[in-house]
Amino acid sequence: MIRLYNGYIMPMTADCSIVPGEIWTDGDRIVHAGPAGGLVRPAFEREIDLRGGLVIPGFKNAHAHSAMTFLRSYADDLPLQSWLFDKVFPHEAKLTPEAVYAFTRLAILEYVSGGITACFDMYFHREAYASANIDLGFRTVICGALSAGDSLSTAADDYERFNKLHPLIGYRLGAHAEYTADEELLRGLAGLAHEYRAPFWAHNSETKSEVAGCYERHGMSPTAYFDSLGLFDYGGGGFHCVWCDENDMDIFKRRGLWAVTCPASNAKLASGVAPLGRLAARNIKLAVGTDGPASNNALDMFREMYLACVLQKLASGDAAACPAENMLYAACSAGARAMGLPDCDSLAPGKQADLAVIDLDRPGMRPIHDMAKNLVYAGTRDCVRLTMIAGRVVYENGEFPGADAEEIYAGAEKYTKEICGQ
Repeated sequence: MIRLYNGYIMPMTADCSIVPGEIWTDGDRIVHAGPAGGLVRPAFEREIDLRGGLVIPGFKNAHAHSAMTFLRSYADDLPLQSWLFDKVFPHEAKLTPEAVYAFTRLAILEYVSGGITACFDMYFHREAYASANIDLGFRTVICGALSAGDSLSTAADDYERFNKLHPLIGYRLGAHAEYTADEELLRGLAGLAHEYRAPFWAHNSETKSEVAGCYERHGMSPTAYFDSLGLFDYGGGGFHCVWCDENDMDIFKRRGLWAVTCPASNAKLASGVAPLGRLAARNIKLAVGTDGPASNNALDMFREMYLACVLQKLASGDAAACPAENMLYAACSAGARAMGLPDCDSLAPGKQADLAVIDLDRPGMRPIHDMAKNLVYAGTRDCVRLTMIAGRVVYENGEFPGADAEEIYAGAEKYTKEICGQ
């Protein structure tokens, strides 16, 4: 058992309110969260003094391509089509399972040092990706990324295998995007969604040209097209959702879909600003992702929350738009539910012991008028003191218990040179 005491807790069972108290964990579960006065204290294996710090449920990166760390800062400041077709796709074609394993481990170090306790990942060589997460004790949900030419049996095999592989690994049905998948494949995925009664995910309305192309091919938007095929009959959602129109929002609301916003990537690639205010006004469920480190370039949820809020204010001309606490909740609690991790959405007895400790003795965290606003508008990854996943401390005060950071850096550099020739 581990005890985290002498601090504050933001349980996120309903909102971003805080209470003084402590967290007790037993194995991978929380057994106490809140004031401990009058309770009989069990024998703890370790007791961690929070020194007035704040415990949050941990950030959930609801859209990522983790192993793209090898392309970080490699092809920046280029038009989207040139960036994608001249730089990204040719190098991704050289990826091996060993390289994906190495690049994923590098991403995980970045995740946990920034208080991220889980990610929703879409990429290649999924077995190697899963192994990297298991080896470093990181929680992930793999999203299918099928494109034209892929076998439908791959999705069925992956669904069965990865959902049984390990407690830290999950899988959701998905296609890369409408523009990379053919209708036969998408109809097959709809059949699997009905067979498993499972949600479906894809990149959706990320760019204006993507939506225009879908109208040319099918006479409707990507959201409407997916829905017409029955892909959303059991829920799911879309990544980016920058160019959703009113009809798309009607479908999102009716189907209970999630919209995952990736503001840094969308801004850097000049894709646009997602209409988060209009989505929220319809009570459409929101989560937050970083996208890949080739288009961001950081796997940093503090930056995503800040940009999501301030870009929404700028785009709408309303400084009251997108309140900070709403975005913090989306980045932590709602993100867990979007990924199908309801046991990771809050700090309460019986929930998974996935959490991050925020050091409030940092210049940017004082004075403490409002902790939620401080985290979103002033917080940085430097404020993260500790990250725990499934009851195991995976990051603490600049160190990665159980992981050899220098070896991970060296492995990522080795494979980057092999693929990129640098």
